[in-house]
Amino acid sequence: MELNLLVAELANFLQVGKFQDYCPNGLQVEGRPQVRRIVSGVTASQALIEAAIEADADAVLVHHGYFWRGEAPEVTGLKRNRLKRLLTYDLSLLAYHLPLDAHAEVGNNVQLGKVLEWPIVRYLDDKNMLPVAEFPQPMALSQVGDHVSRKLGRSAQILGNPQKPVQTVAWCTGAAQSYIQQAVNAGVDLFVSGEVSEQTWHTVCETDTAYISAGHHATERYGVQALGHWLAEKYGIEHIYVEVDNPV
Repeated sequence: MELNLLVAELANFLQVGKFQDYCPNGLQVEGRPQVRRIVSGVTASQALIEAAIEADADAVLVHHGYFWRGEAPEVTGLKRNRLKRLLTYDLSLLAYHLPLDAHAEVGNNVQLGKVLEWPIVRYLDDKNMLPVAEFPQPMALSQVGDHVSRKLGRSAQILGNPQKPVQTVAWCTGAAQSYIQQAVNAGVDLFVSGEVSEQTWHTVCETDTAYISAGHHATERYGVQALGHWLAEKYGIEHIYVEVDNPV
């Protein structure tokens, strides 16, 4: 597939133009003009780039790319090493941040809901970033935490009374802990995200809610995989997902 066509199709599918983001969405590093094999991963780390080179890929597809707002502009050190490998091997880098979080089909939030077996019944916002699910019967917070840990393959951090009954849960993948206040305002029993901040504990203590920190990487593994599968099915591009584990 032509690289330019691939970039255009992804921009349309993910509705990139609707988002004001912290980084450029789309083609961040231009490589060879034809794409036959894509390696995907959560973050465009050195390890993922090396895996793409080993796989003889033409492009790397990620959720966390480069050129974040406020970062140092100099191409030195870690940034220089990553870019050098991409350019030396003529590898394209495509990155989609907020558009991949919010997408109704392949988005991180939708895909996490599927993994956790939480059907979405509504959203707390107008950008589909804060889905809500309702359990048929209340479950103890500790039971929900065990379920999340089991499904994601790592121990989740639980904030709140372990015996608190939970029937409604809202979530947002990654570093979205600040959205807990919207869950509180909506009367949701539990909010789940990838990371936790010091003030999150005080919010839990001072309101009738609970919080689960399930891992930034762990909660955002699924959107990029779904997007890669979509490309493979629709355009016949070979897709390989590479898990570069991250405990955070």
